[in-house]
Amino acid sequence: MPQVTLKTPEEIEIMREAGKIVAEVLQTTREALRPGISTKELDTIAETIIRDHGATPAFLDYAPGGHPPYPATITASINNELVHGIPSESRILQEGDIVSIDVACFHKGYVGDAAYTAGVGEVAPSVERLLRVTVETLWQAIELCVPGNHISDIARMTSKYASQHGYSVASEYTGHGVGTAMHEPPQVPNWWPRKLPRGMRGPVDYELKPGMTFAIEPMLIAGRNELMELEDGWTVVTKDGSLNAHTEHTVAITDGEPLVLTLP
Repeated sequence: MPQVTLKTPEEIEIMREAGKIVAEVLQTTREALRPGISTKELDTIAETIIRDHGATPAFLDYAPGGHPPYPATITASINNELVHGIPSESRILQEGDIVSIDVACFHKGYVGDAAYTAGVGEVAPSVERLLRVTVETLWQAIELCVPGNHISDIARMTSKYASQHGYSVASEYTGHGVGTAMHEPPQVPNWWPRKLPRGMRGPVDYELKPGMTFAIEPMLIAGRNELMELEDGWTVVTKDGSLNAHTEHTVAITDGEPLVLTLP
């Protein structure tokens, strides 16, 4: 079982500083959303804020196995794009679109990571509902982040809450531990298997303990949760073209209530 690194109060305070930078990026890009803005403009806003704080974009040039180096500071995923949409000058937001902005930075050697999905201009009531339920799912999950609960409790609640509202969840993409690396144990899935076929390994469960830090990121899909990756090696879309929403906070487990590290 991969080892989860428990953080000291001093380390968590540095991660809180990183989280505030990320929160400023998300707040500023959200305020800038409008029909006609390019996702490249949003990316420039994000990189400027991060570097002005003396921090470093964590996504830029990130290249996990099999992927080309990621070429931007944020991911900007539009409509049926679930995650990892690449910003560009030609990708212009239109009235009624929804866009997911995800960003992470390194600050004093530690990572902050968070995301939101928002409408561009006026969106349909059904879209507003998808966005609202996705945020509700995140906060329901955060409430479970207390010592003695397990990662599986978060995962089961996420899929149950989504299903109750008529949505599916992304099973192939998960939340994750955050610390000196952008992805550490534990994984935080959006679902939990009831029973696995013989010989198949499922996600690893962990009891939540003070000092654990991880990103929770519900991904709710209005249609089927069948996904595919585009030829750019990054952008992930729903095969049926259905809309989806993604929201994320980095959380620290304490002796009491959870500490959300990526709030303003």
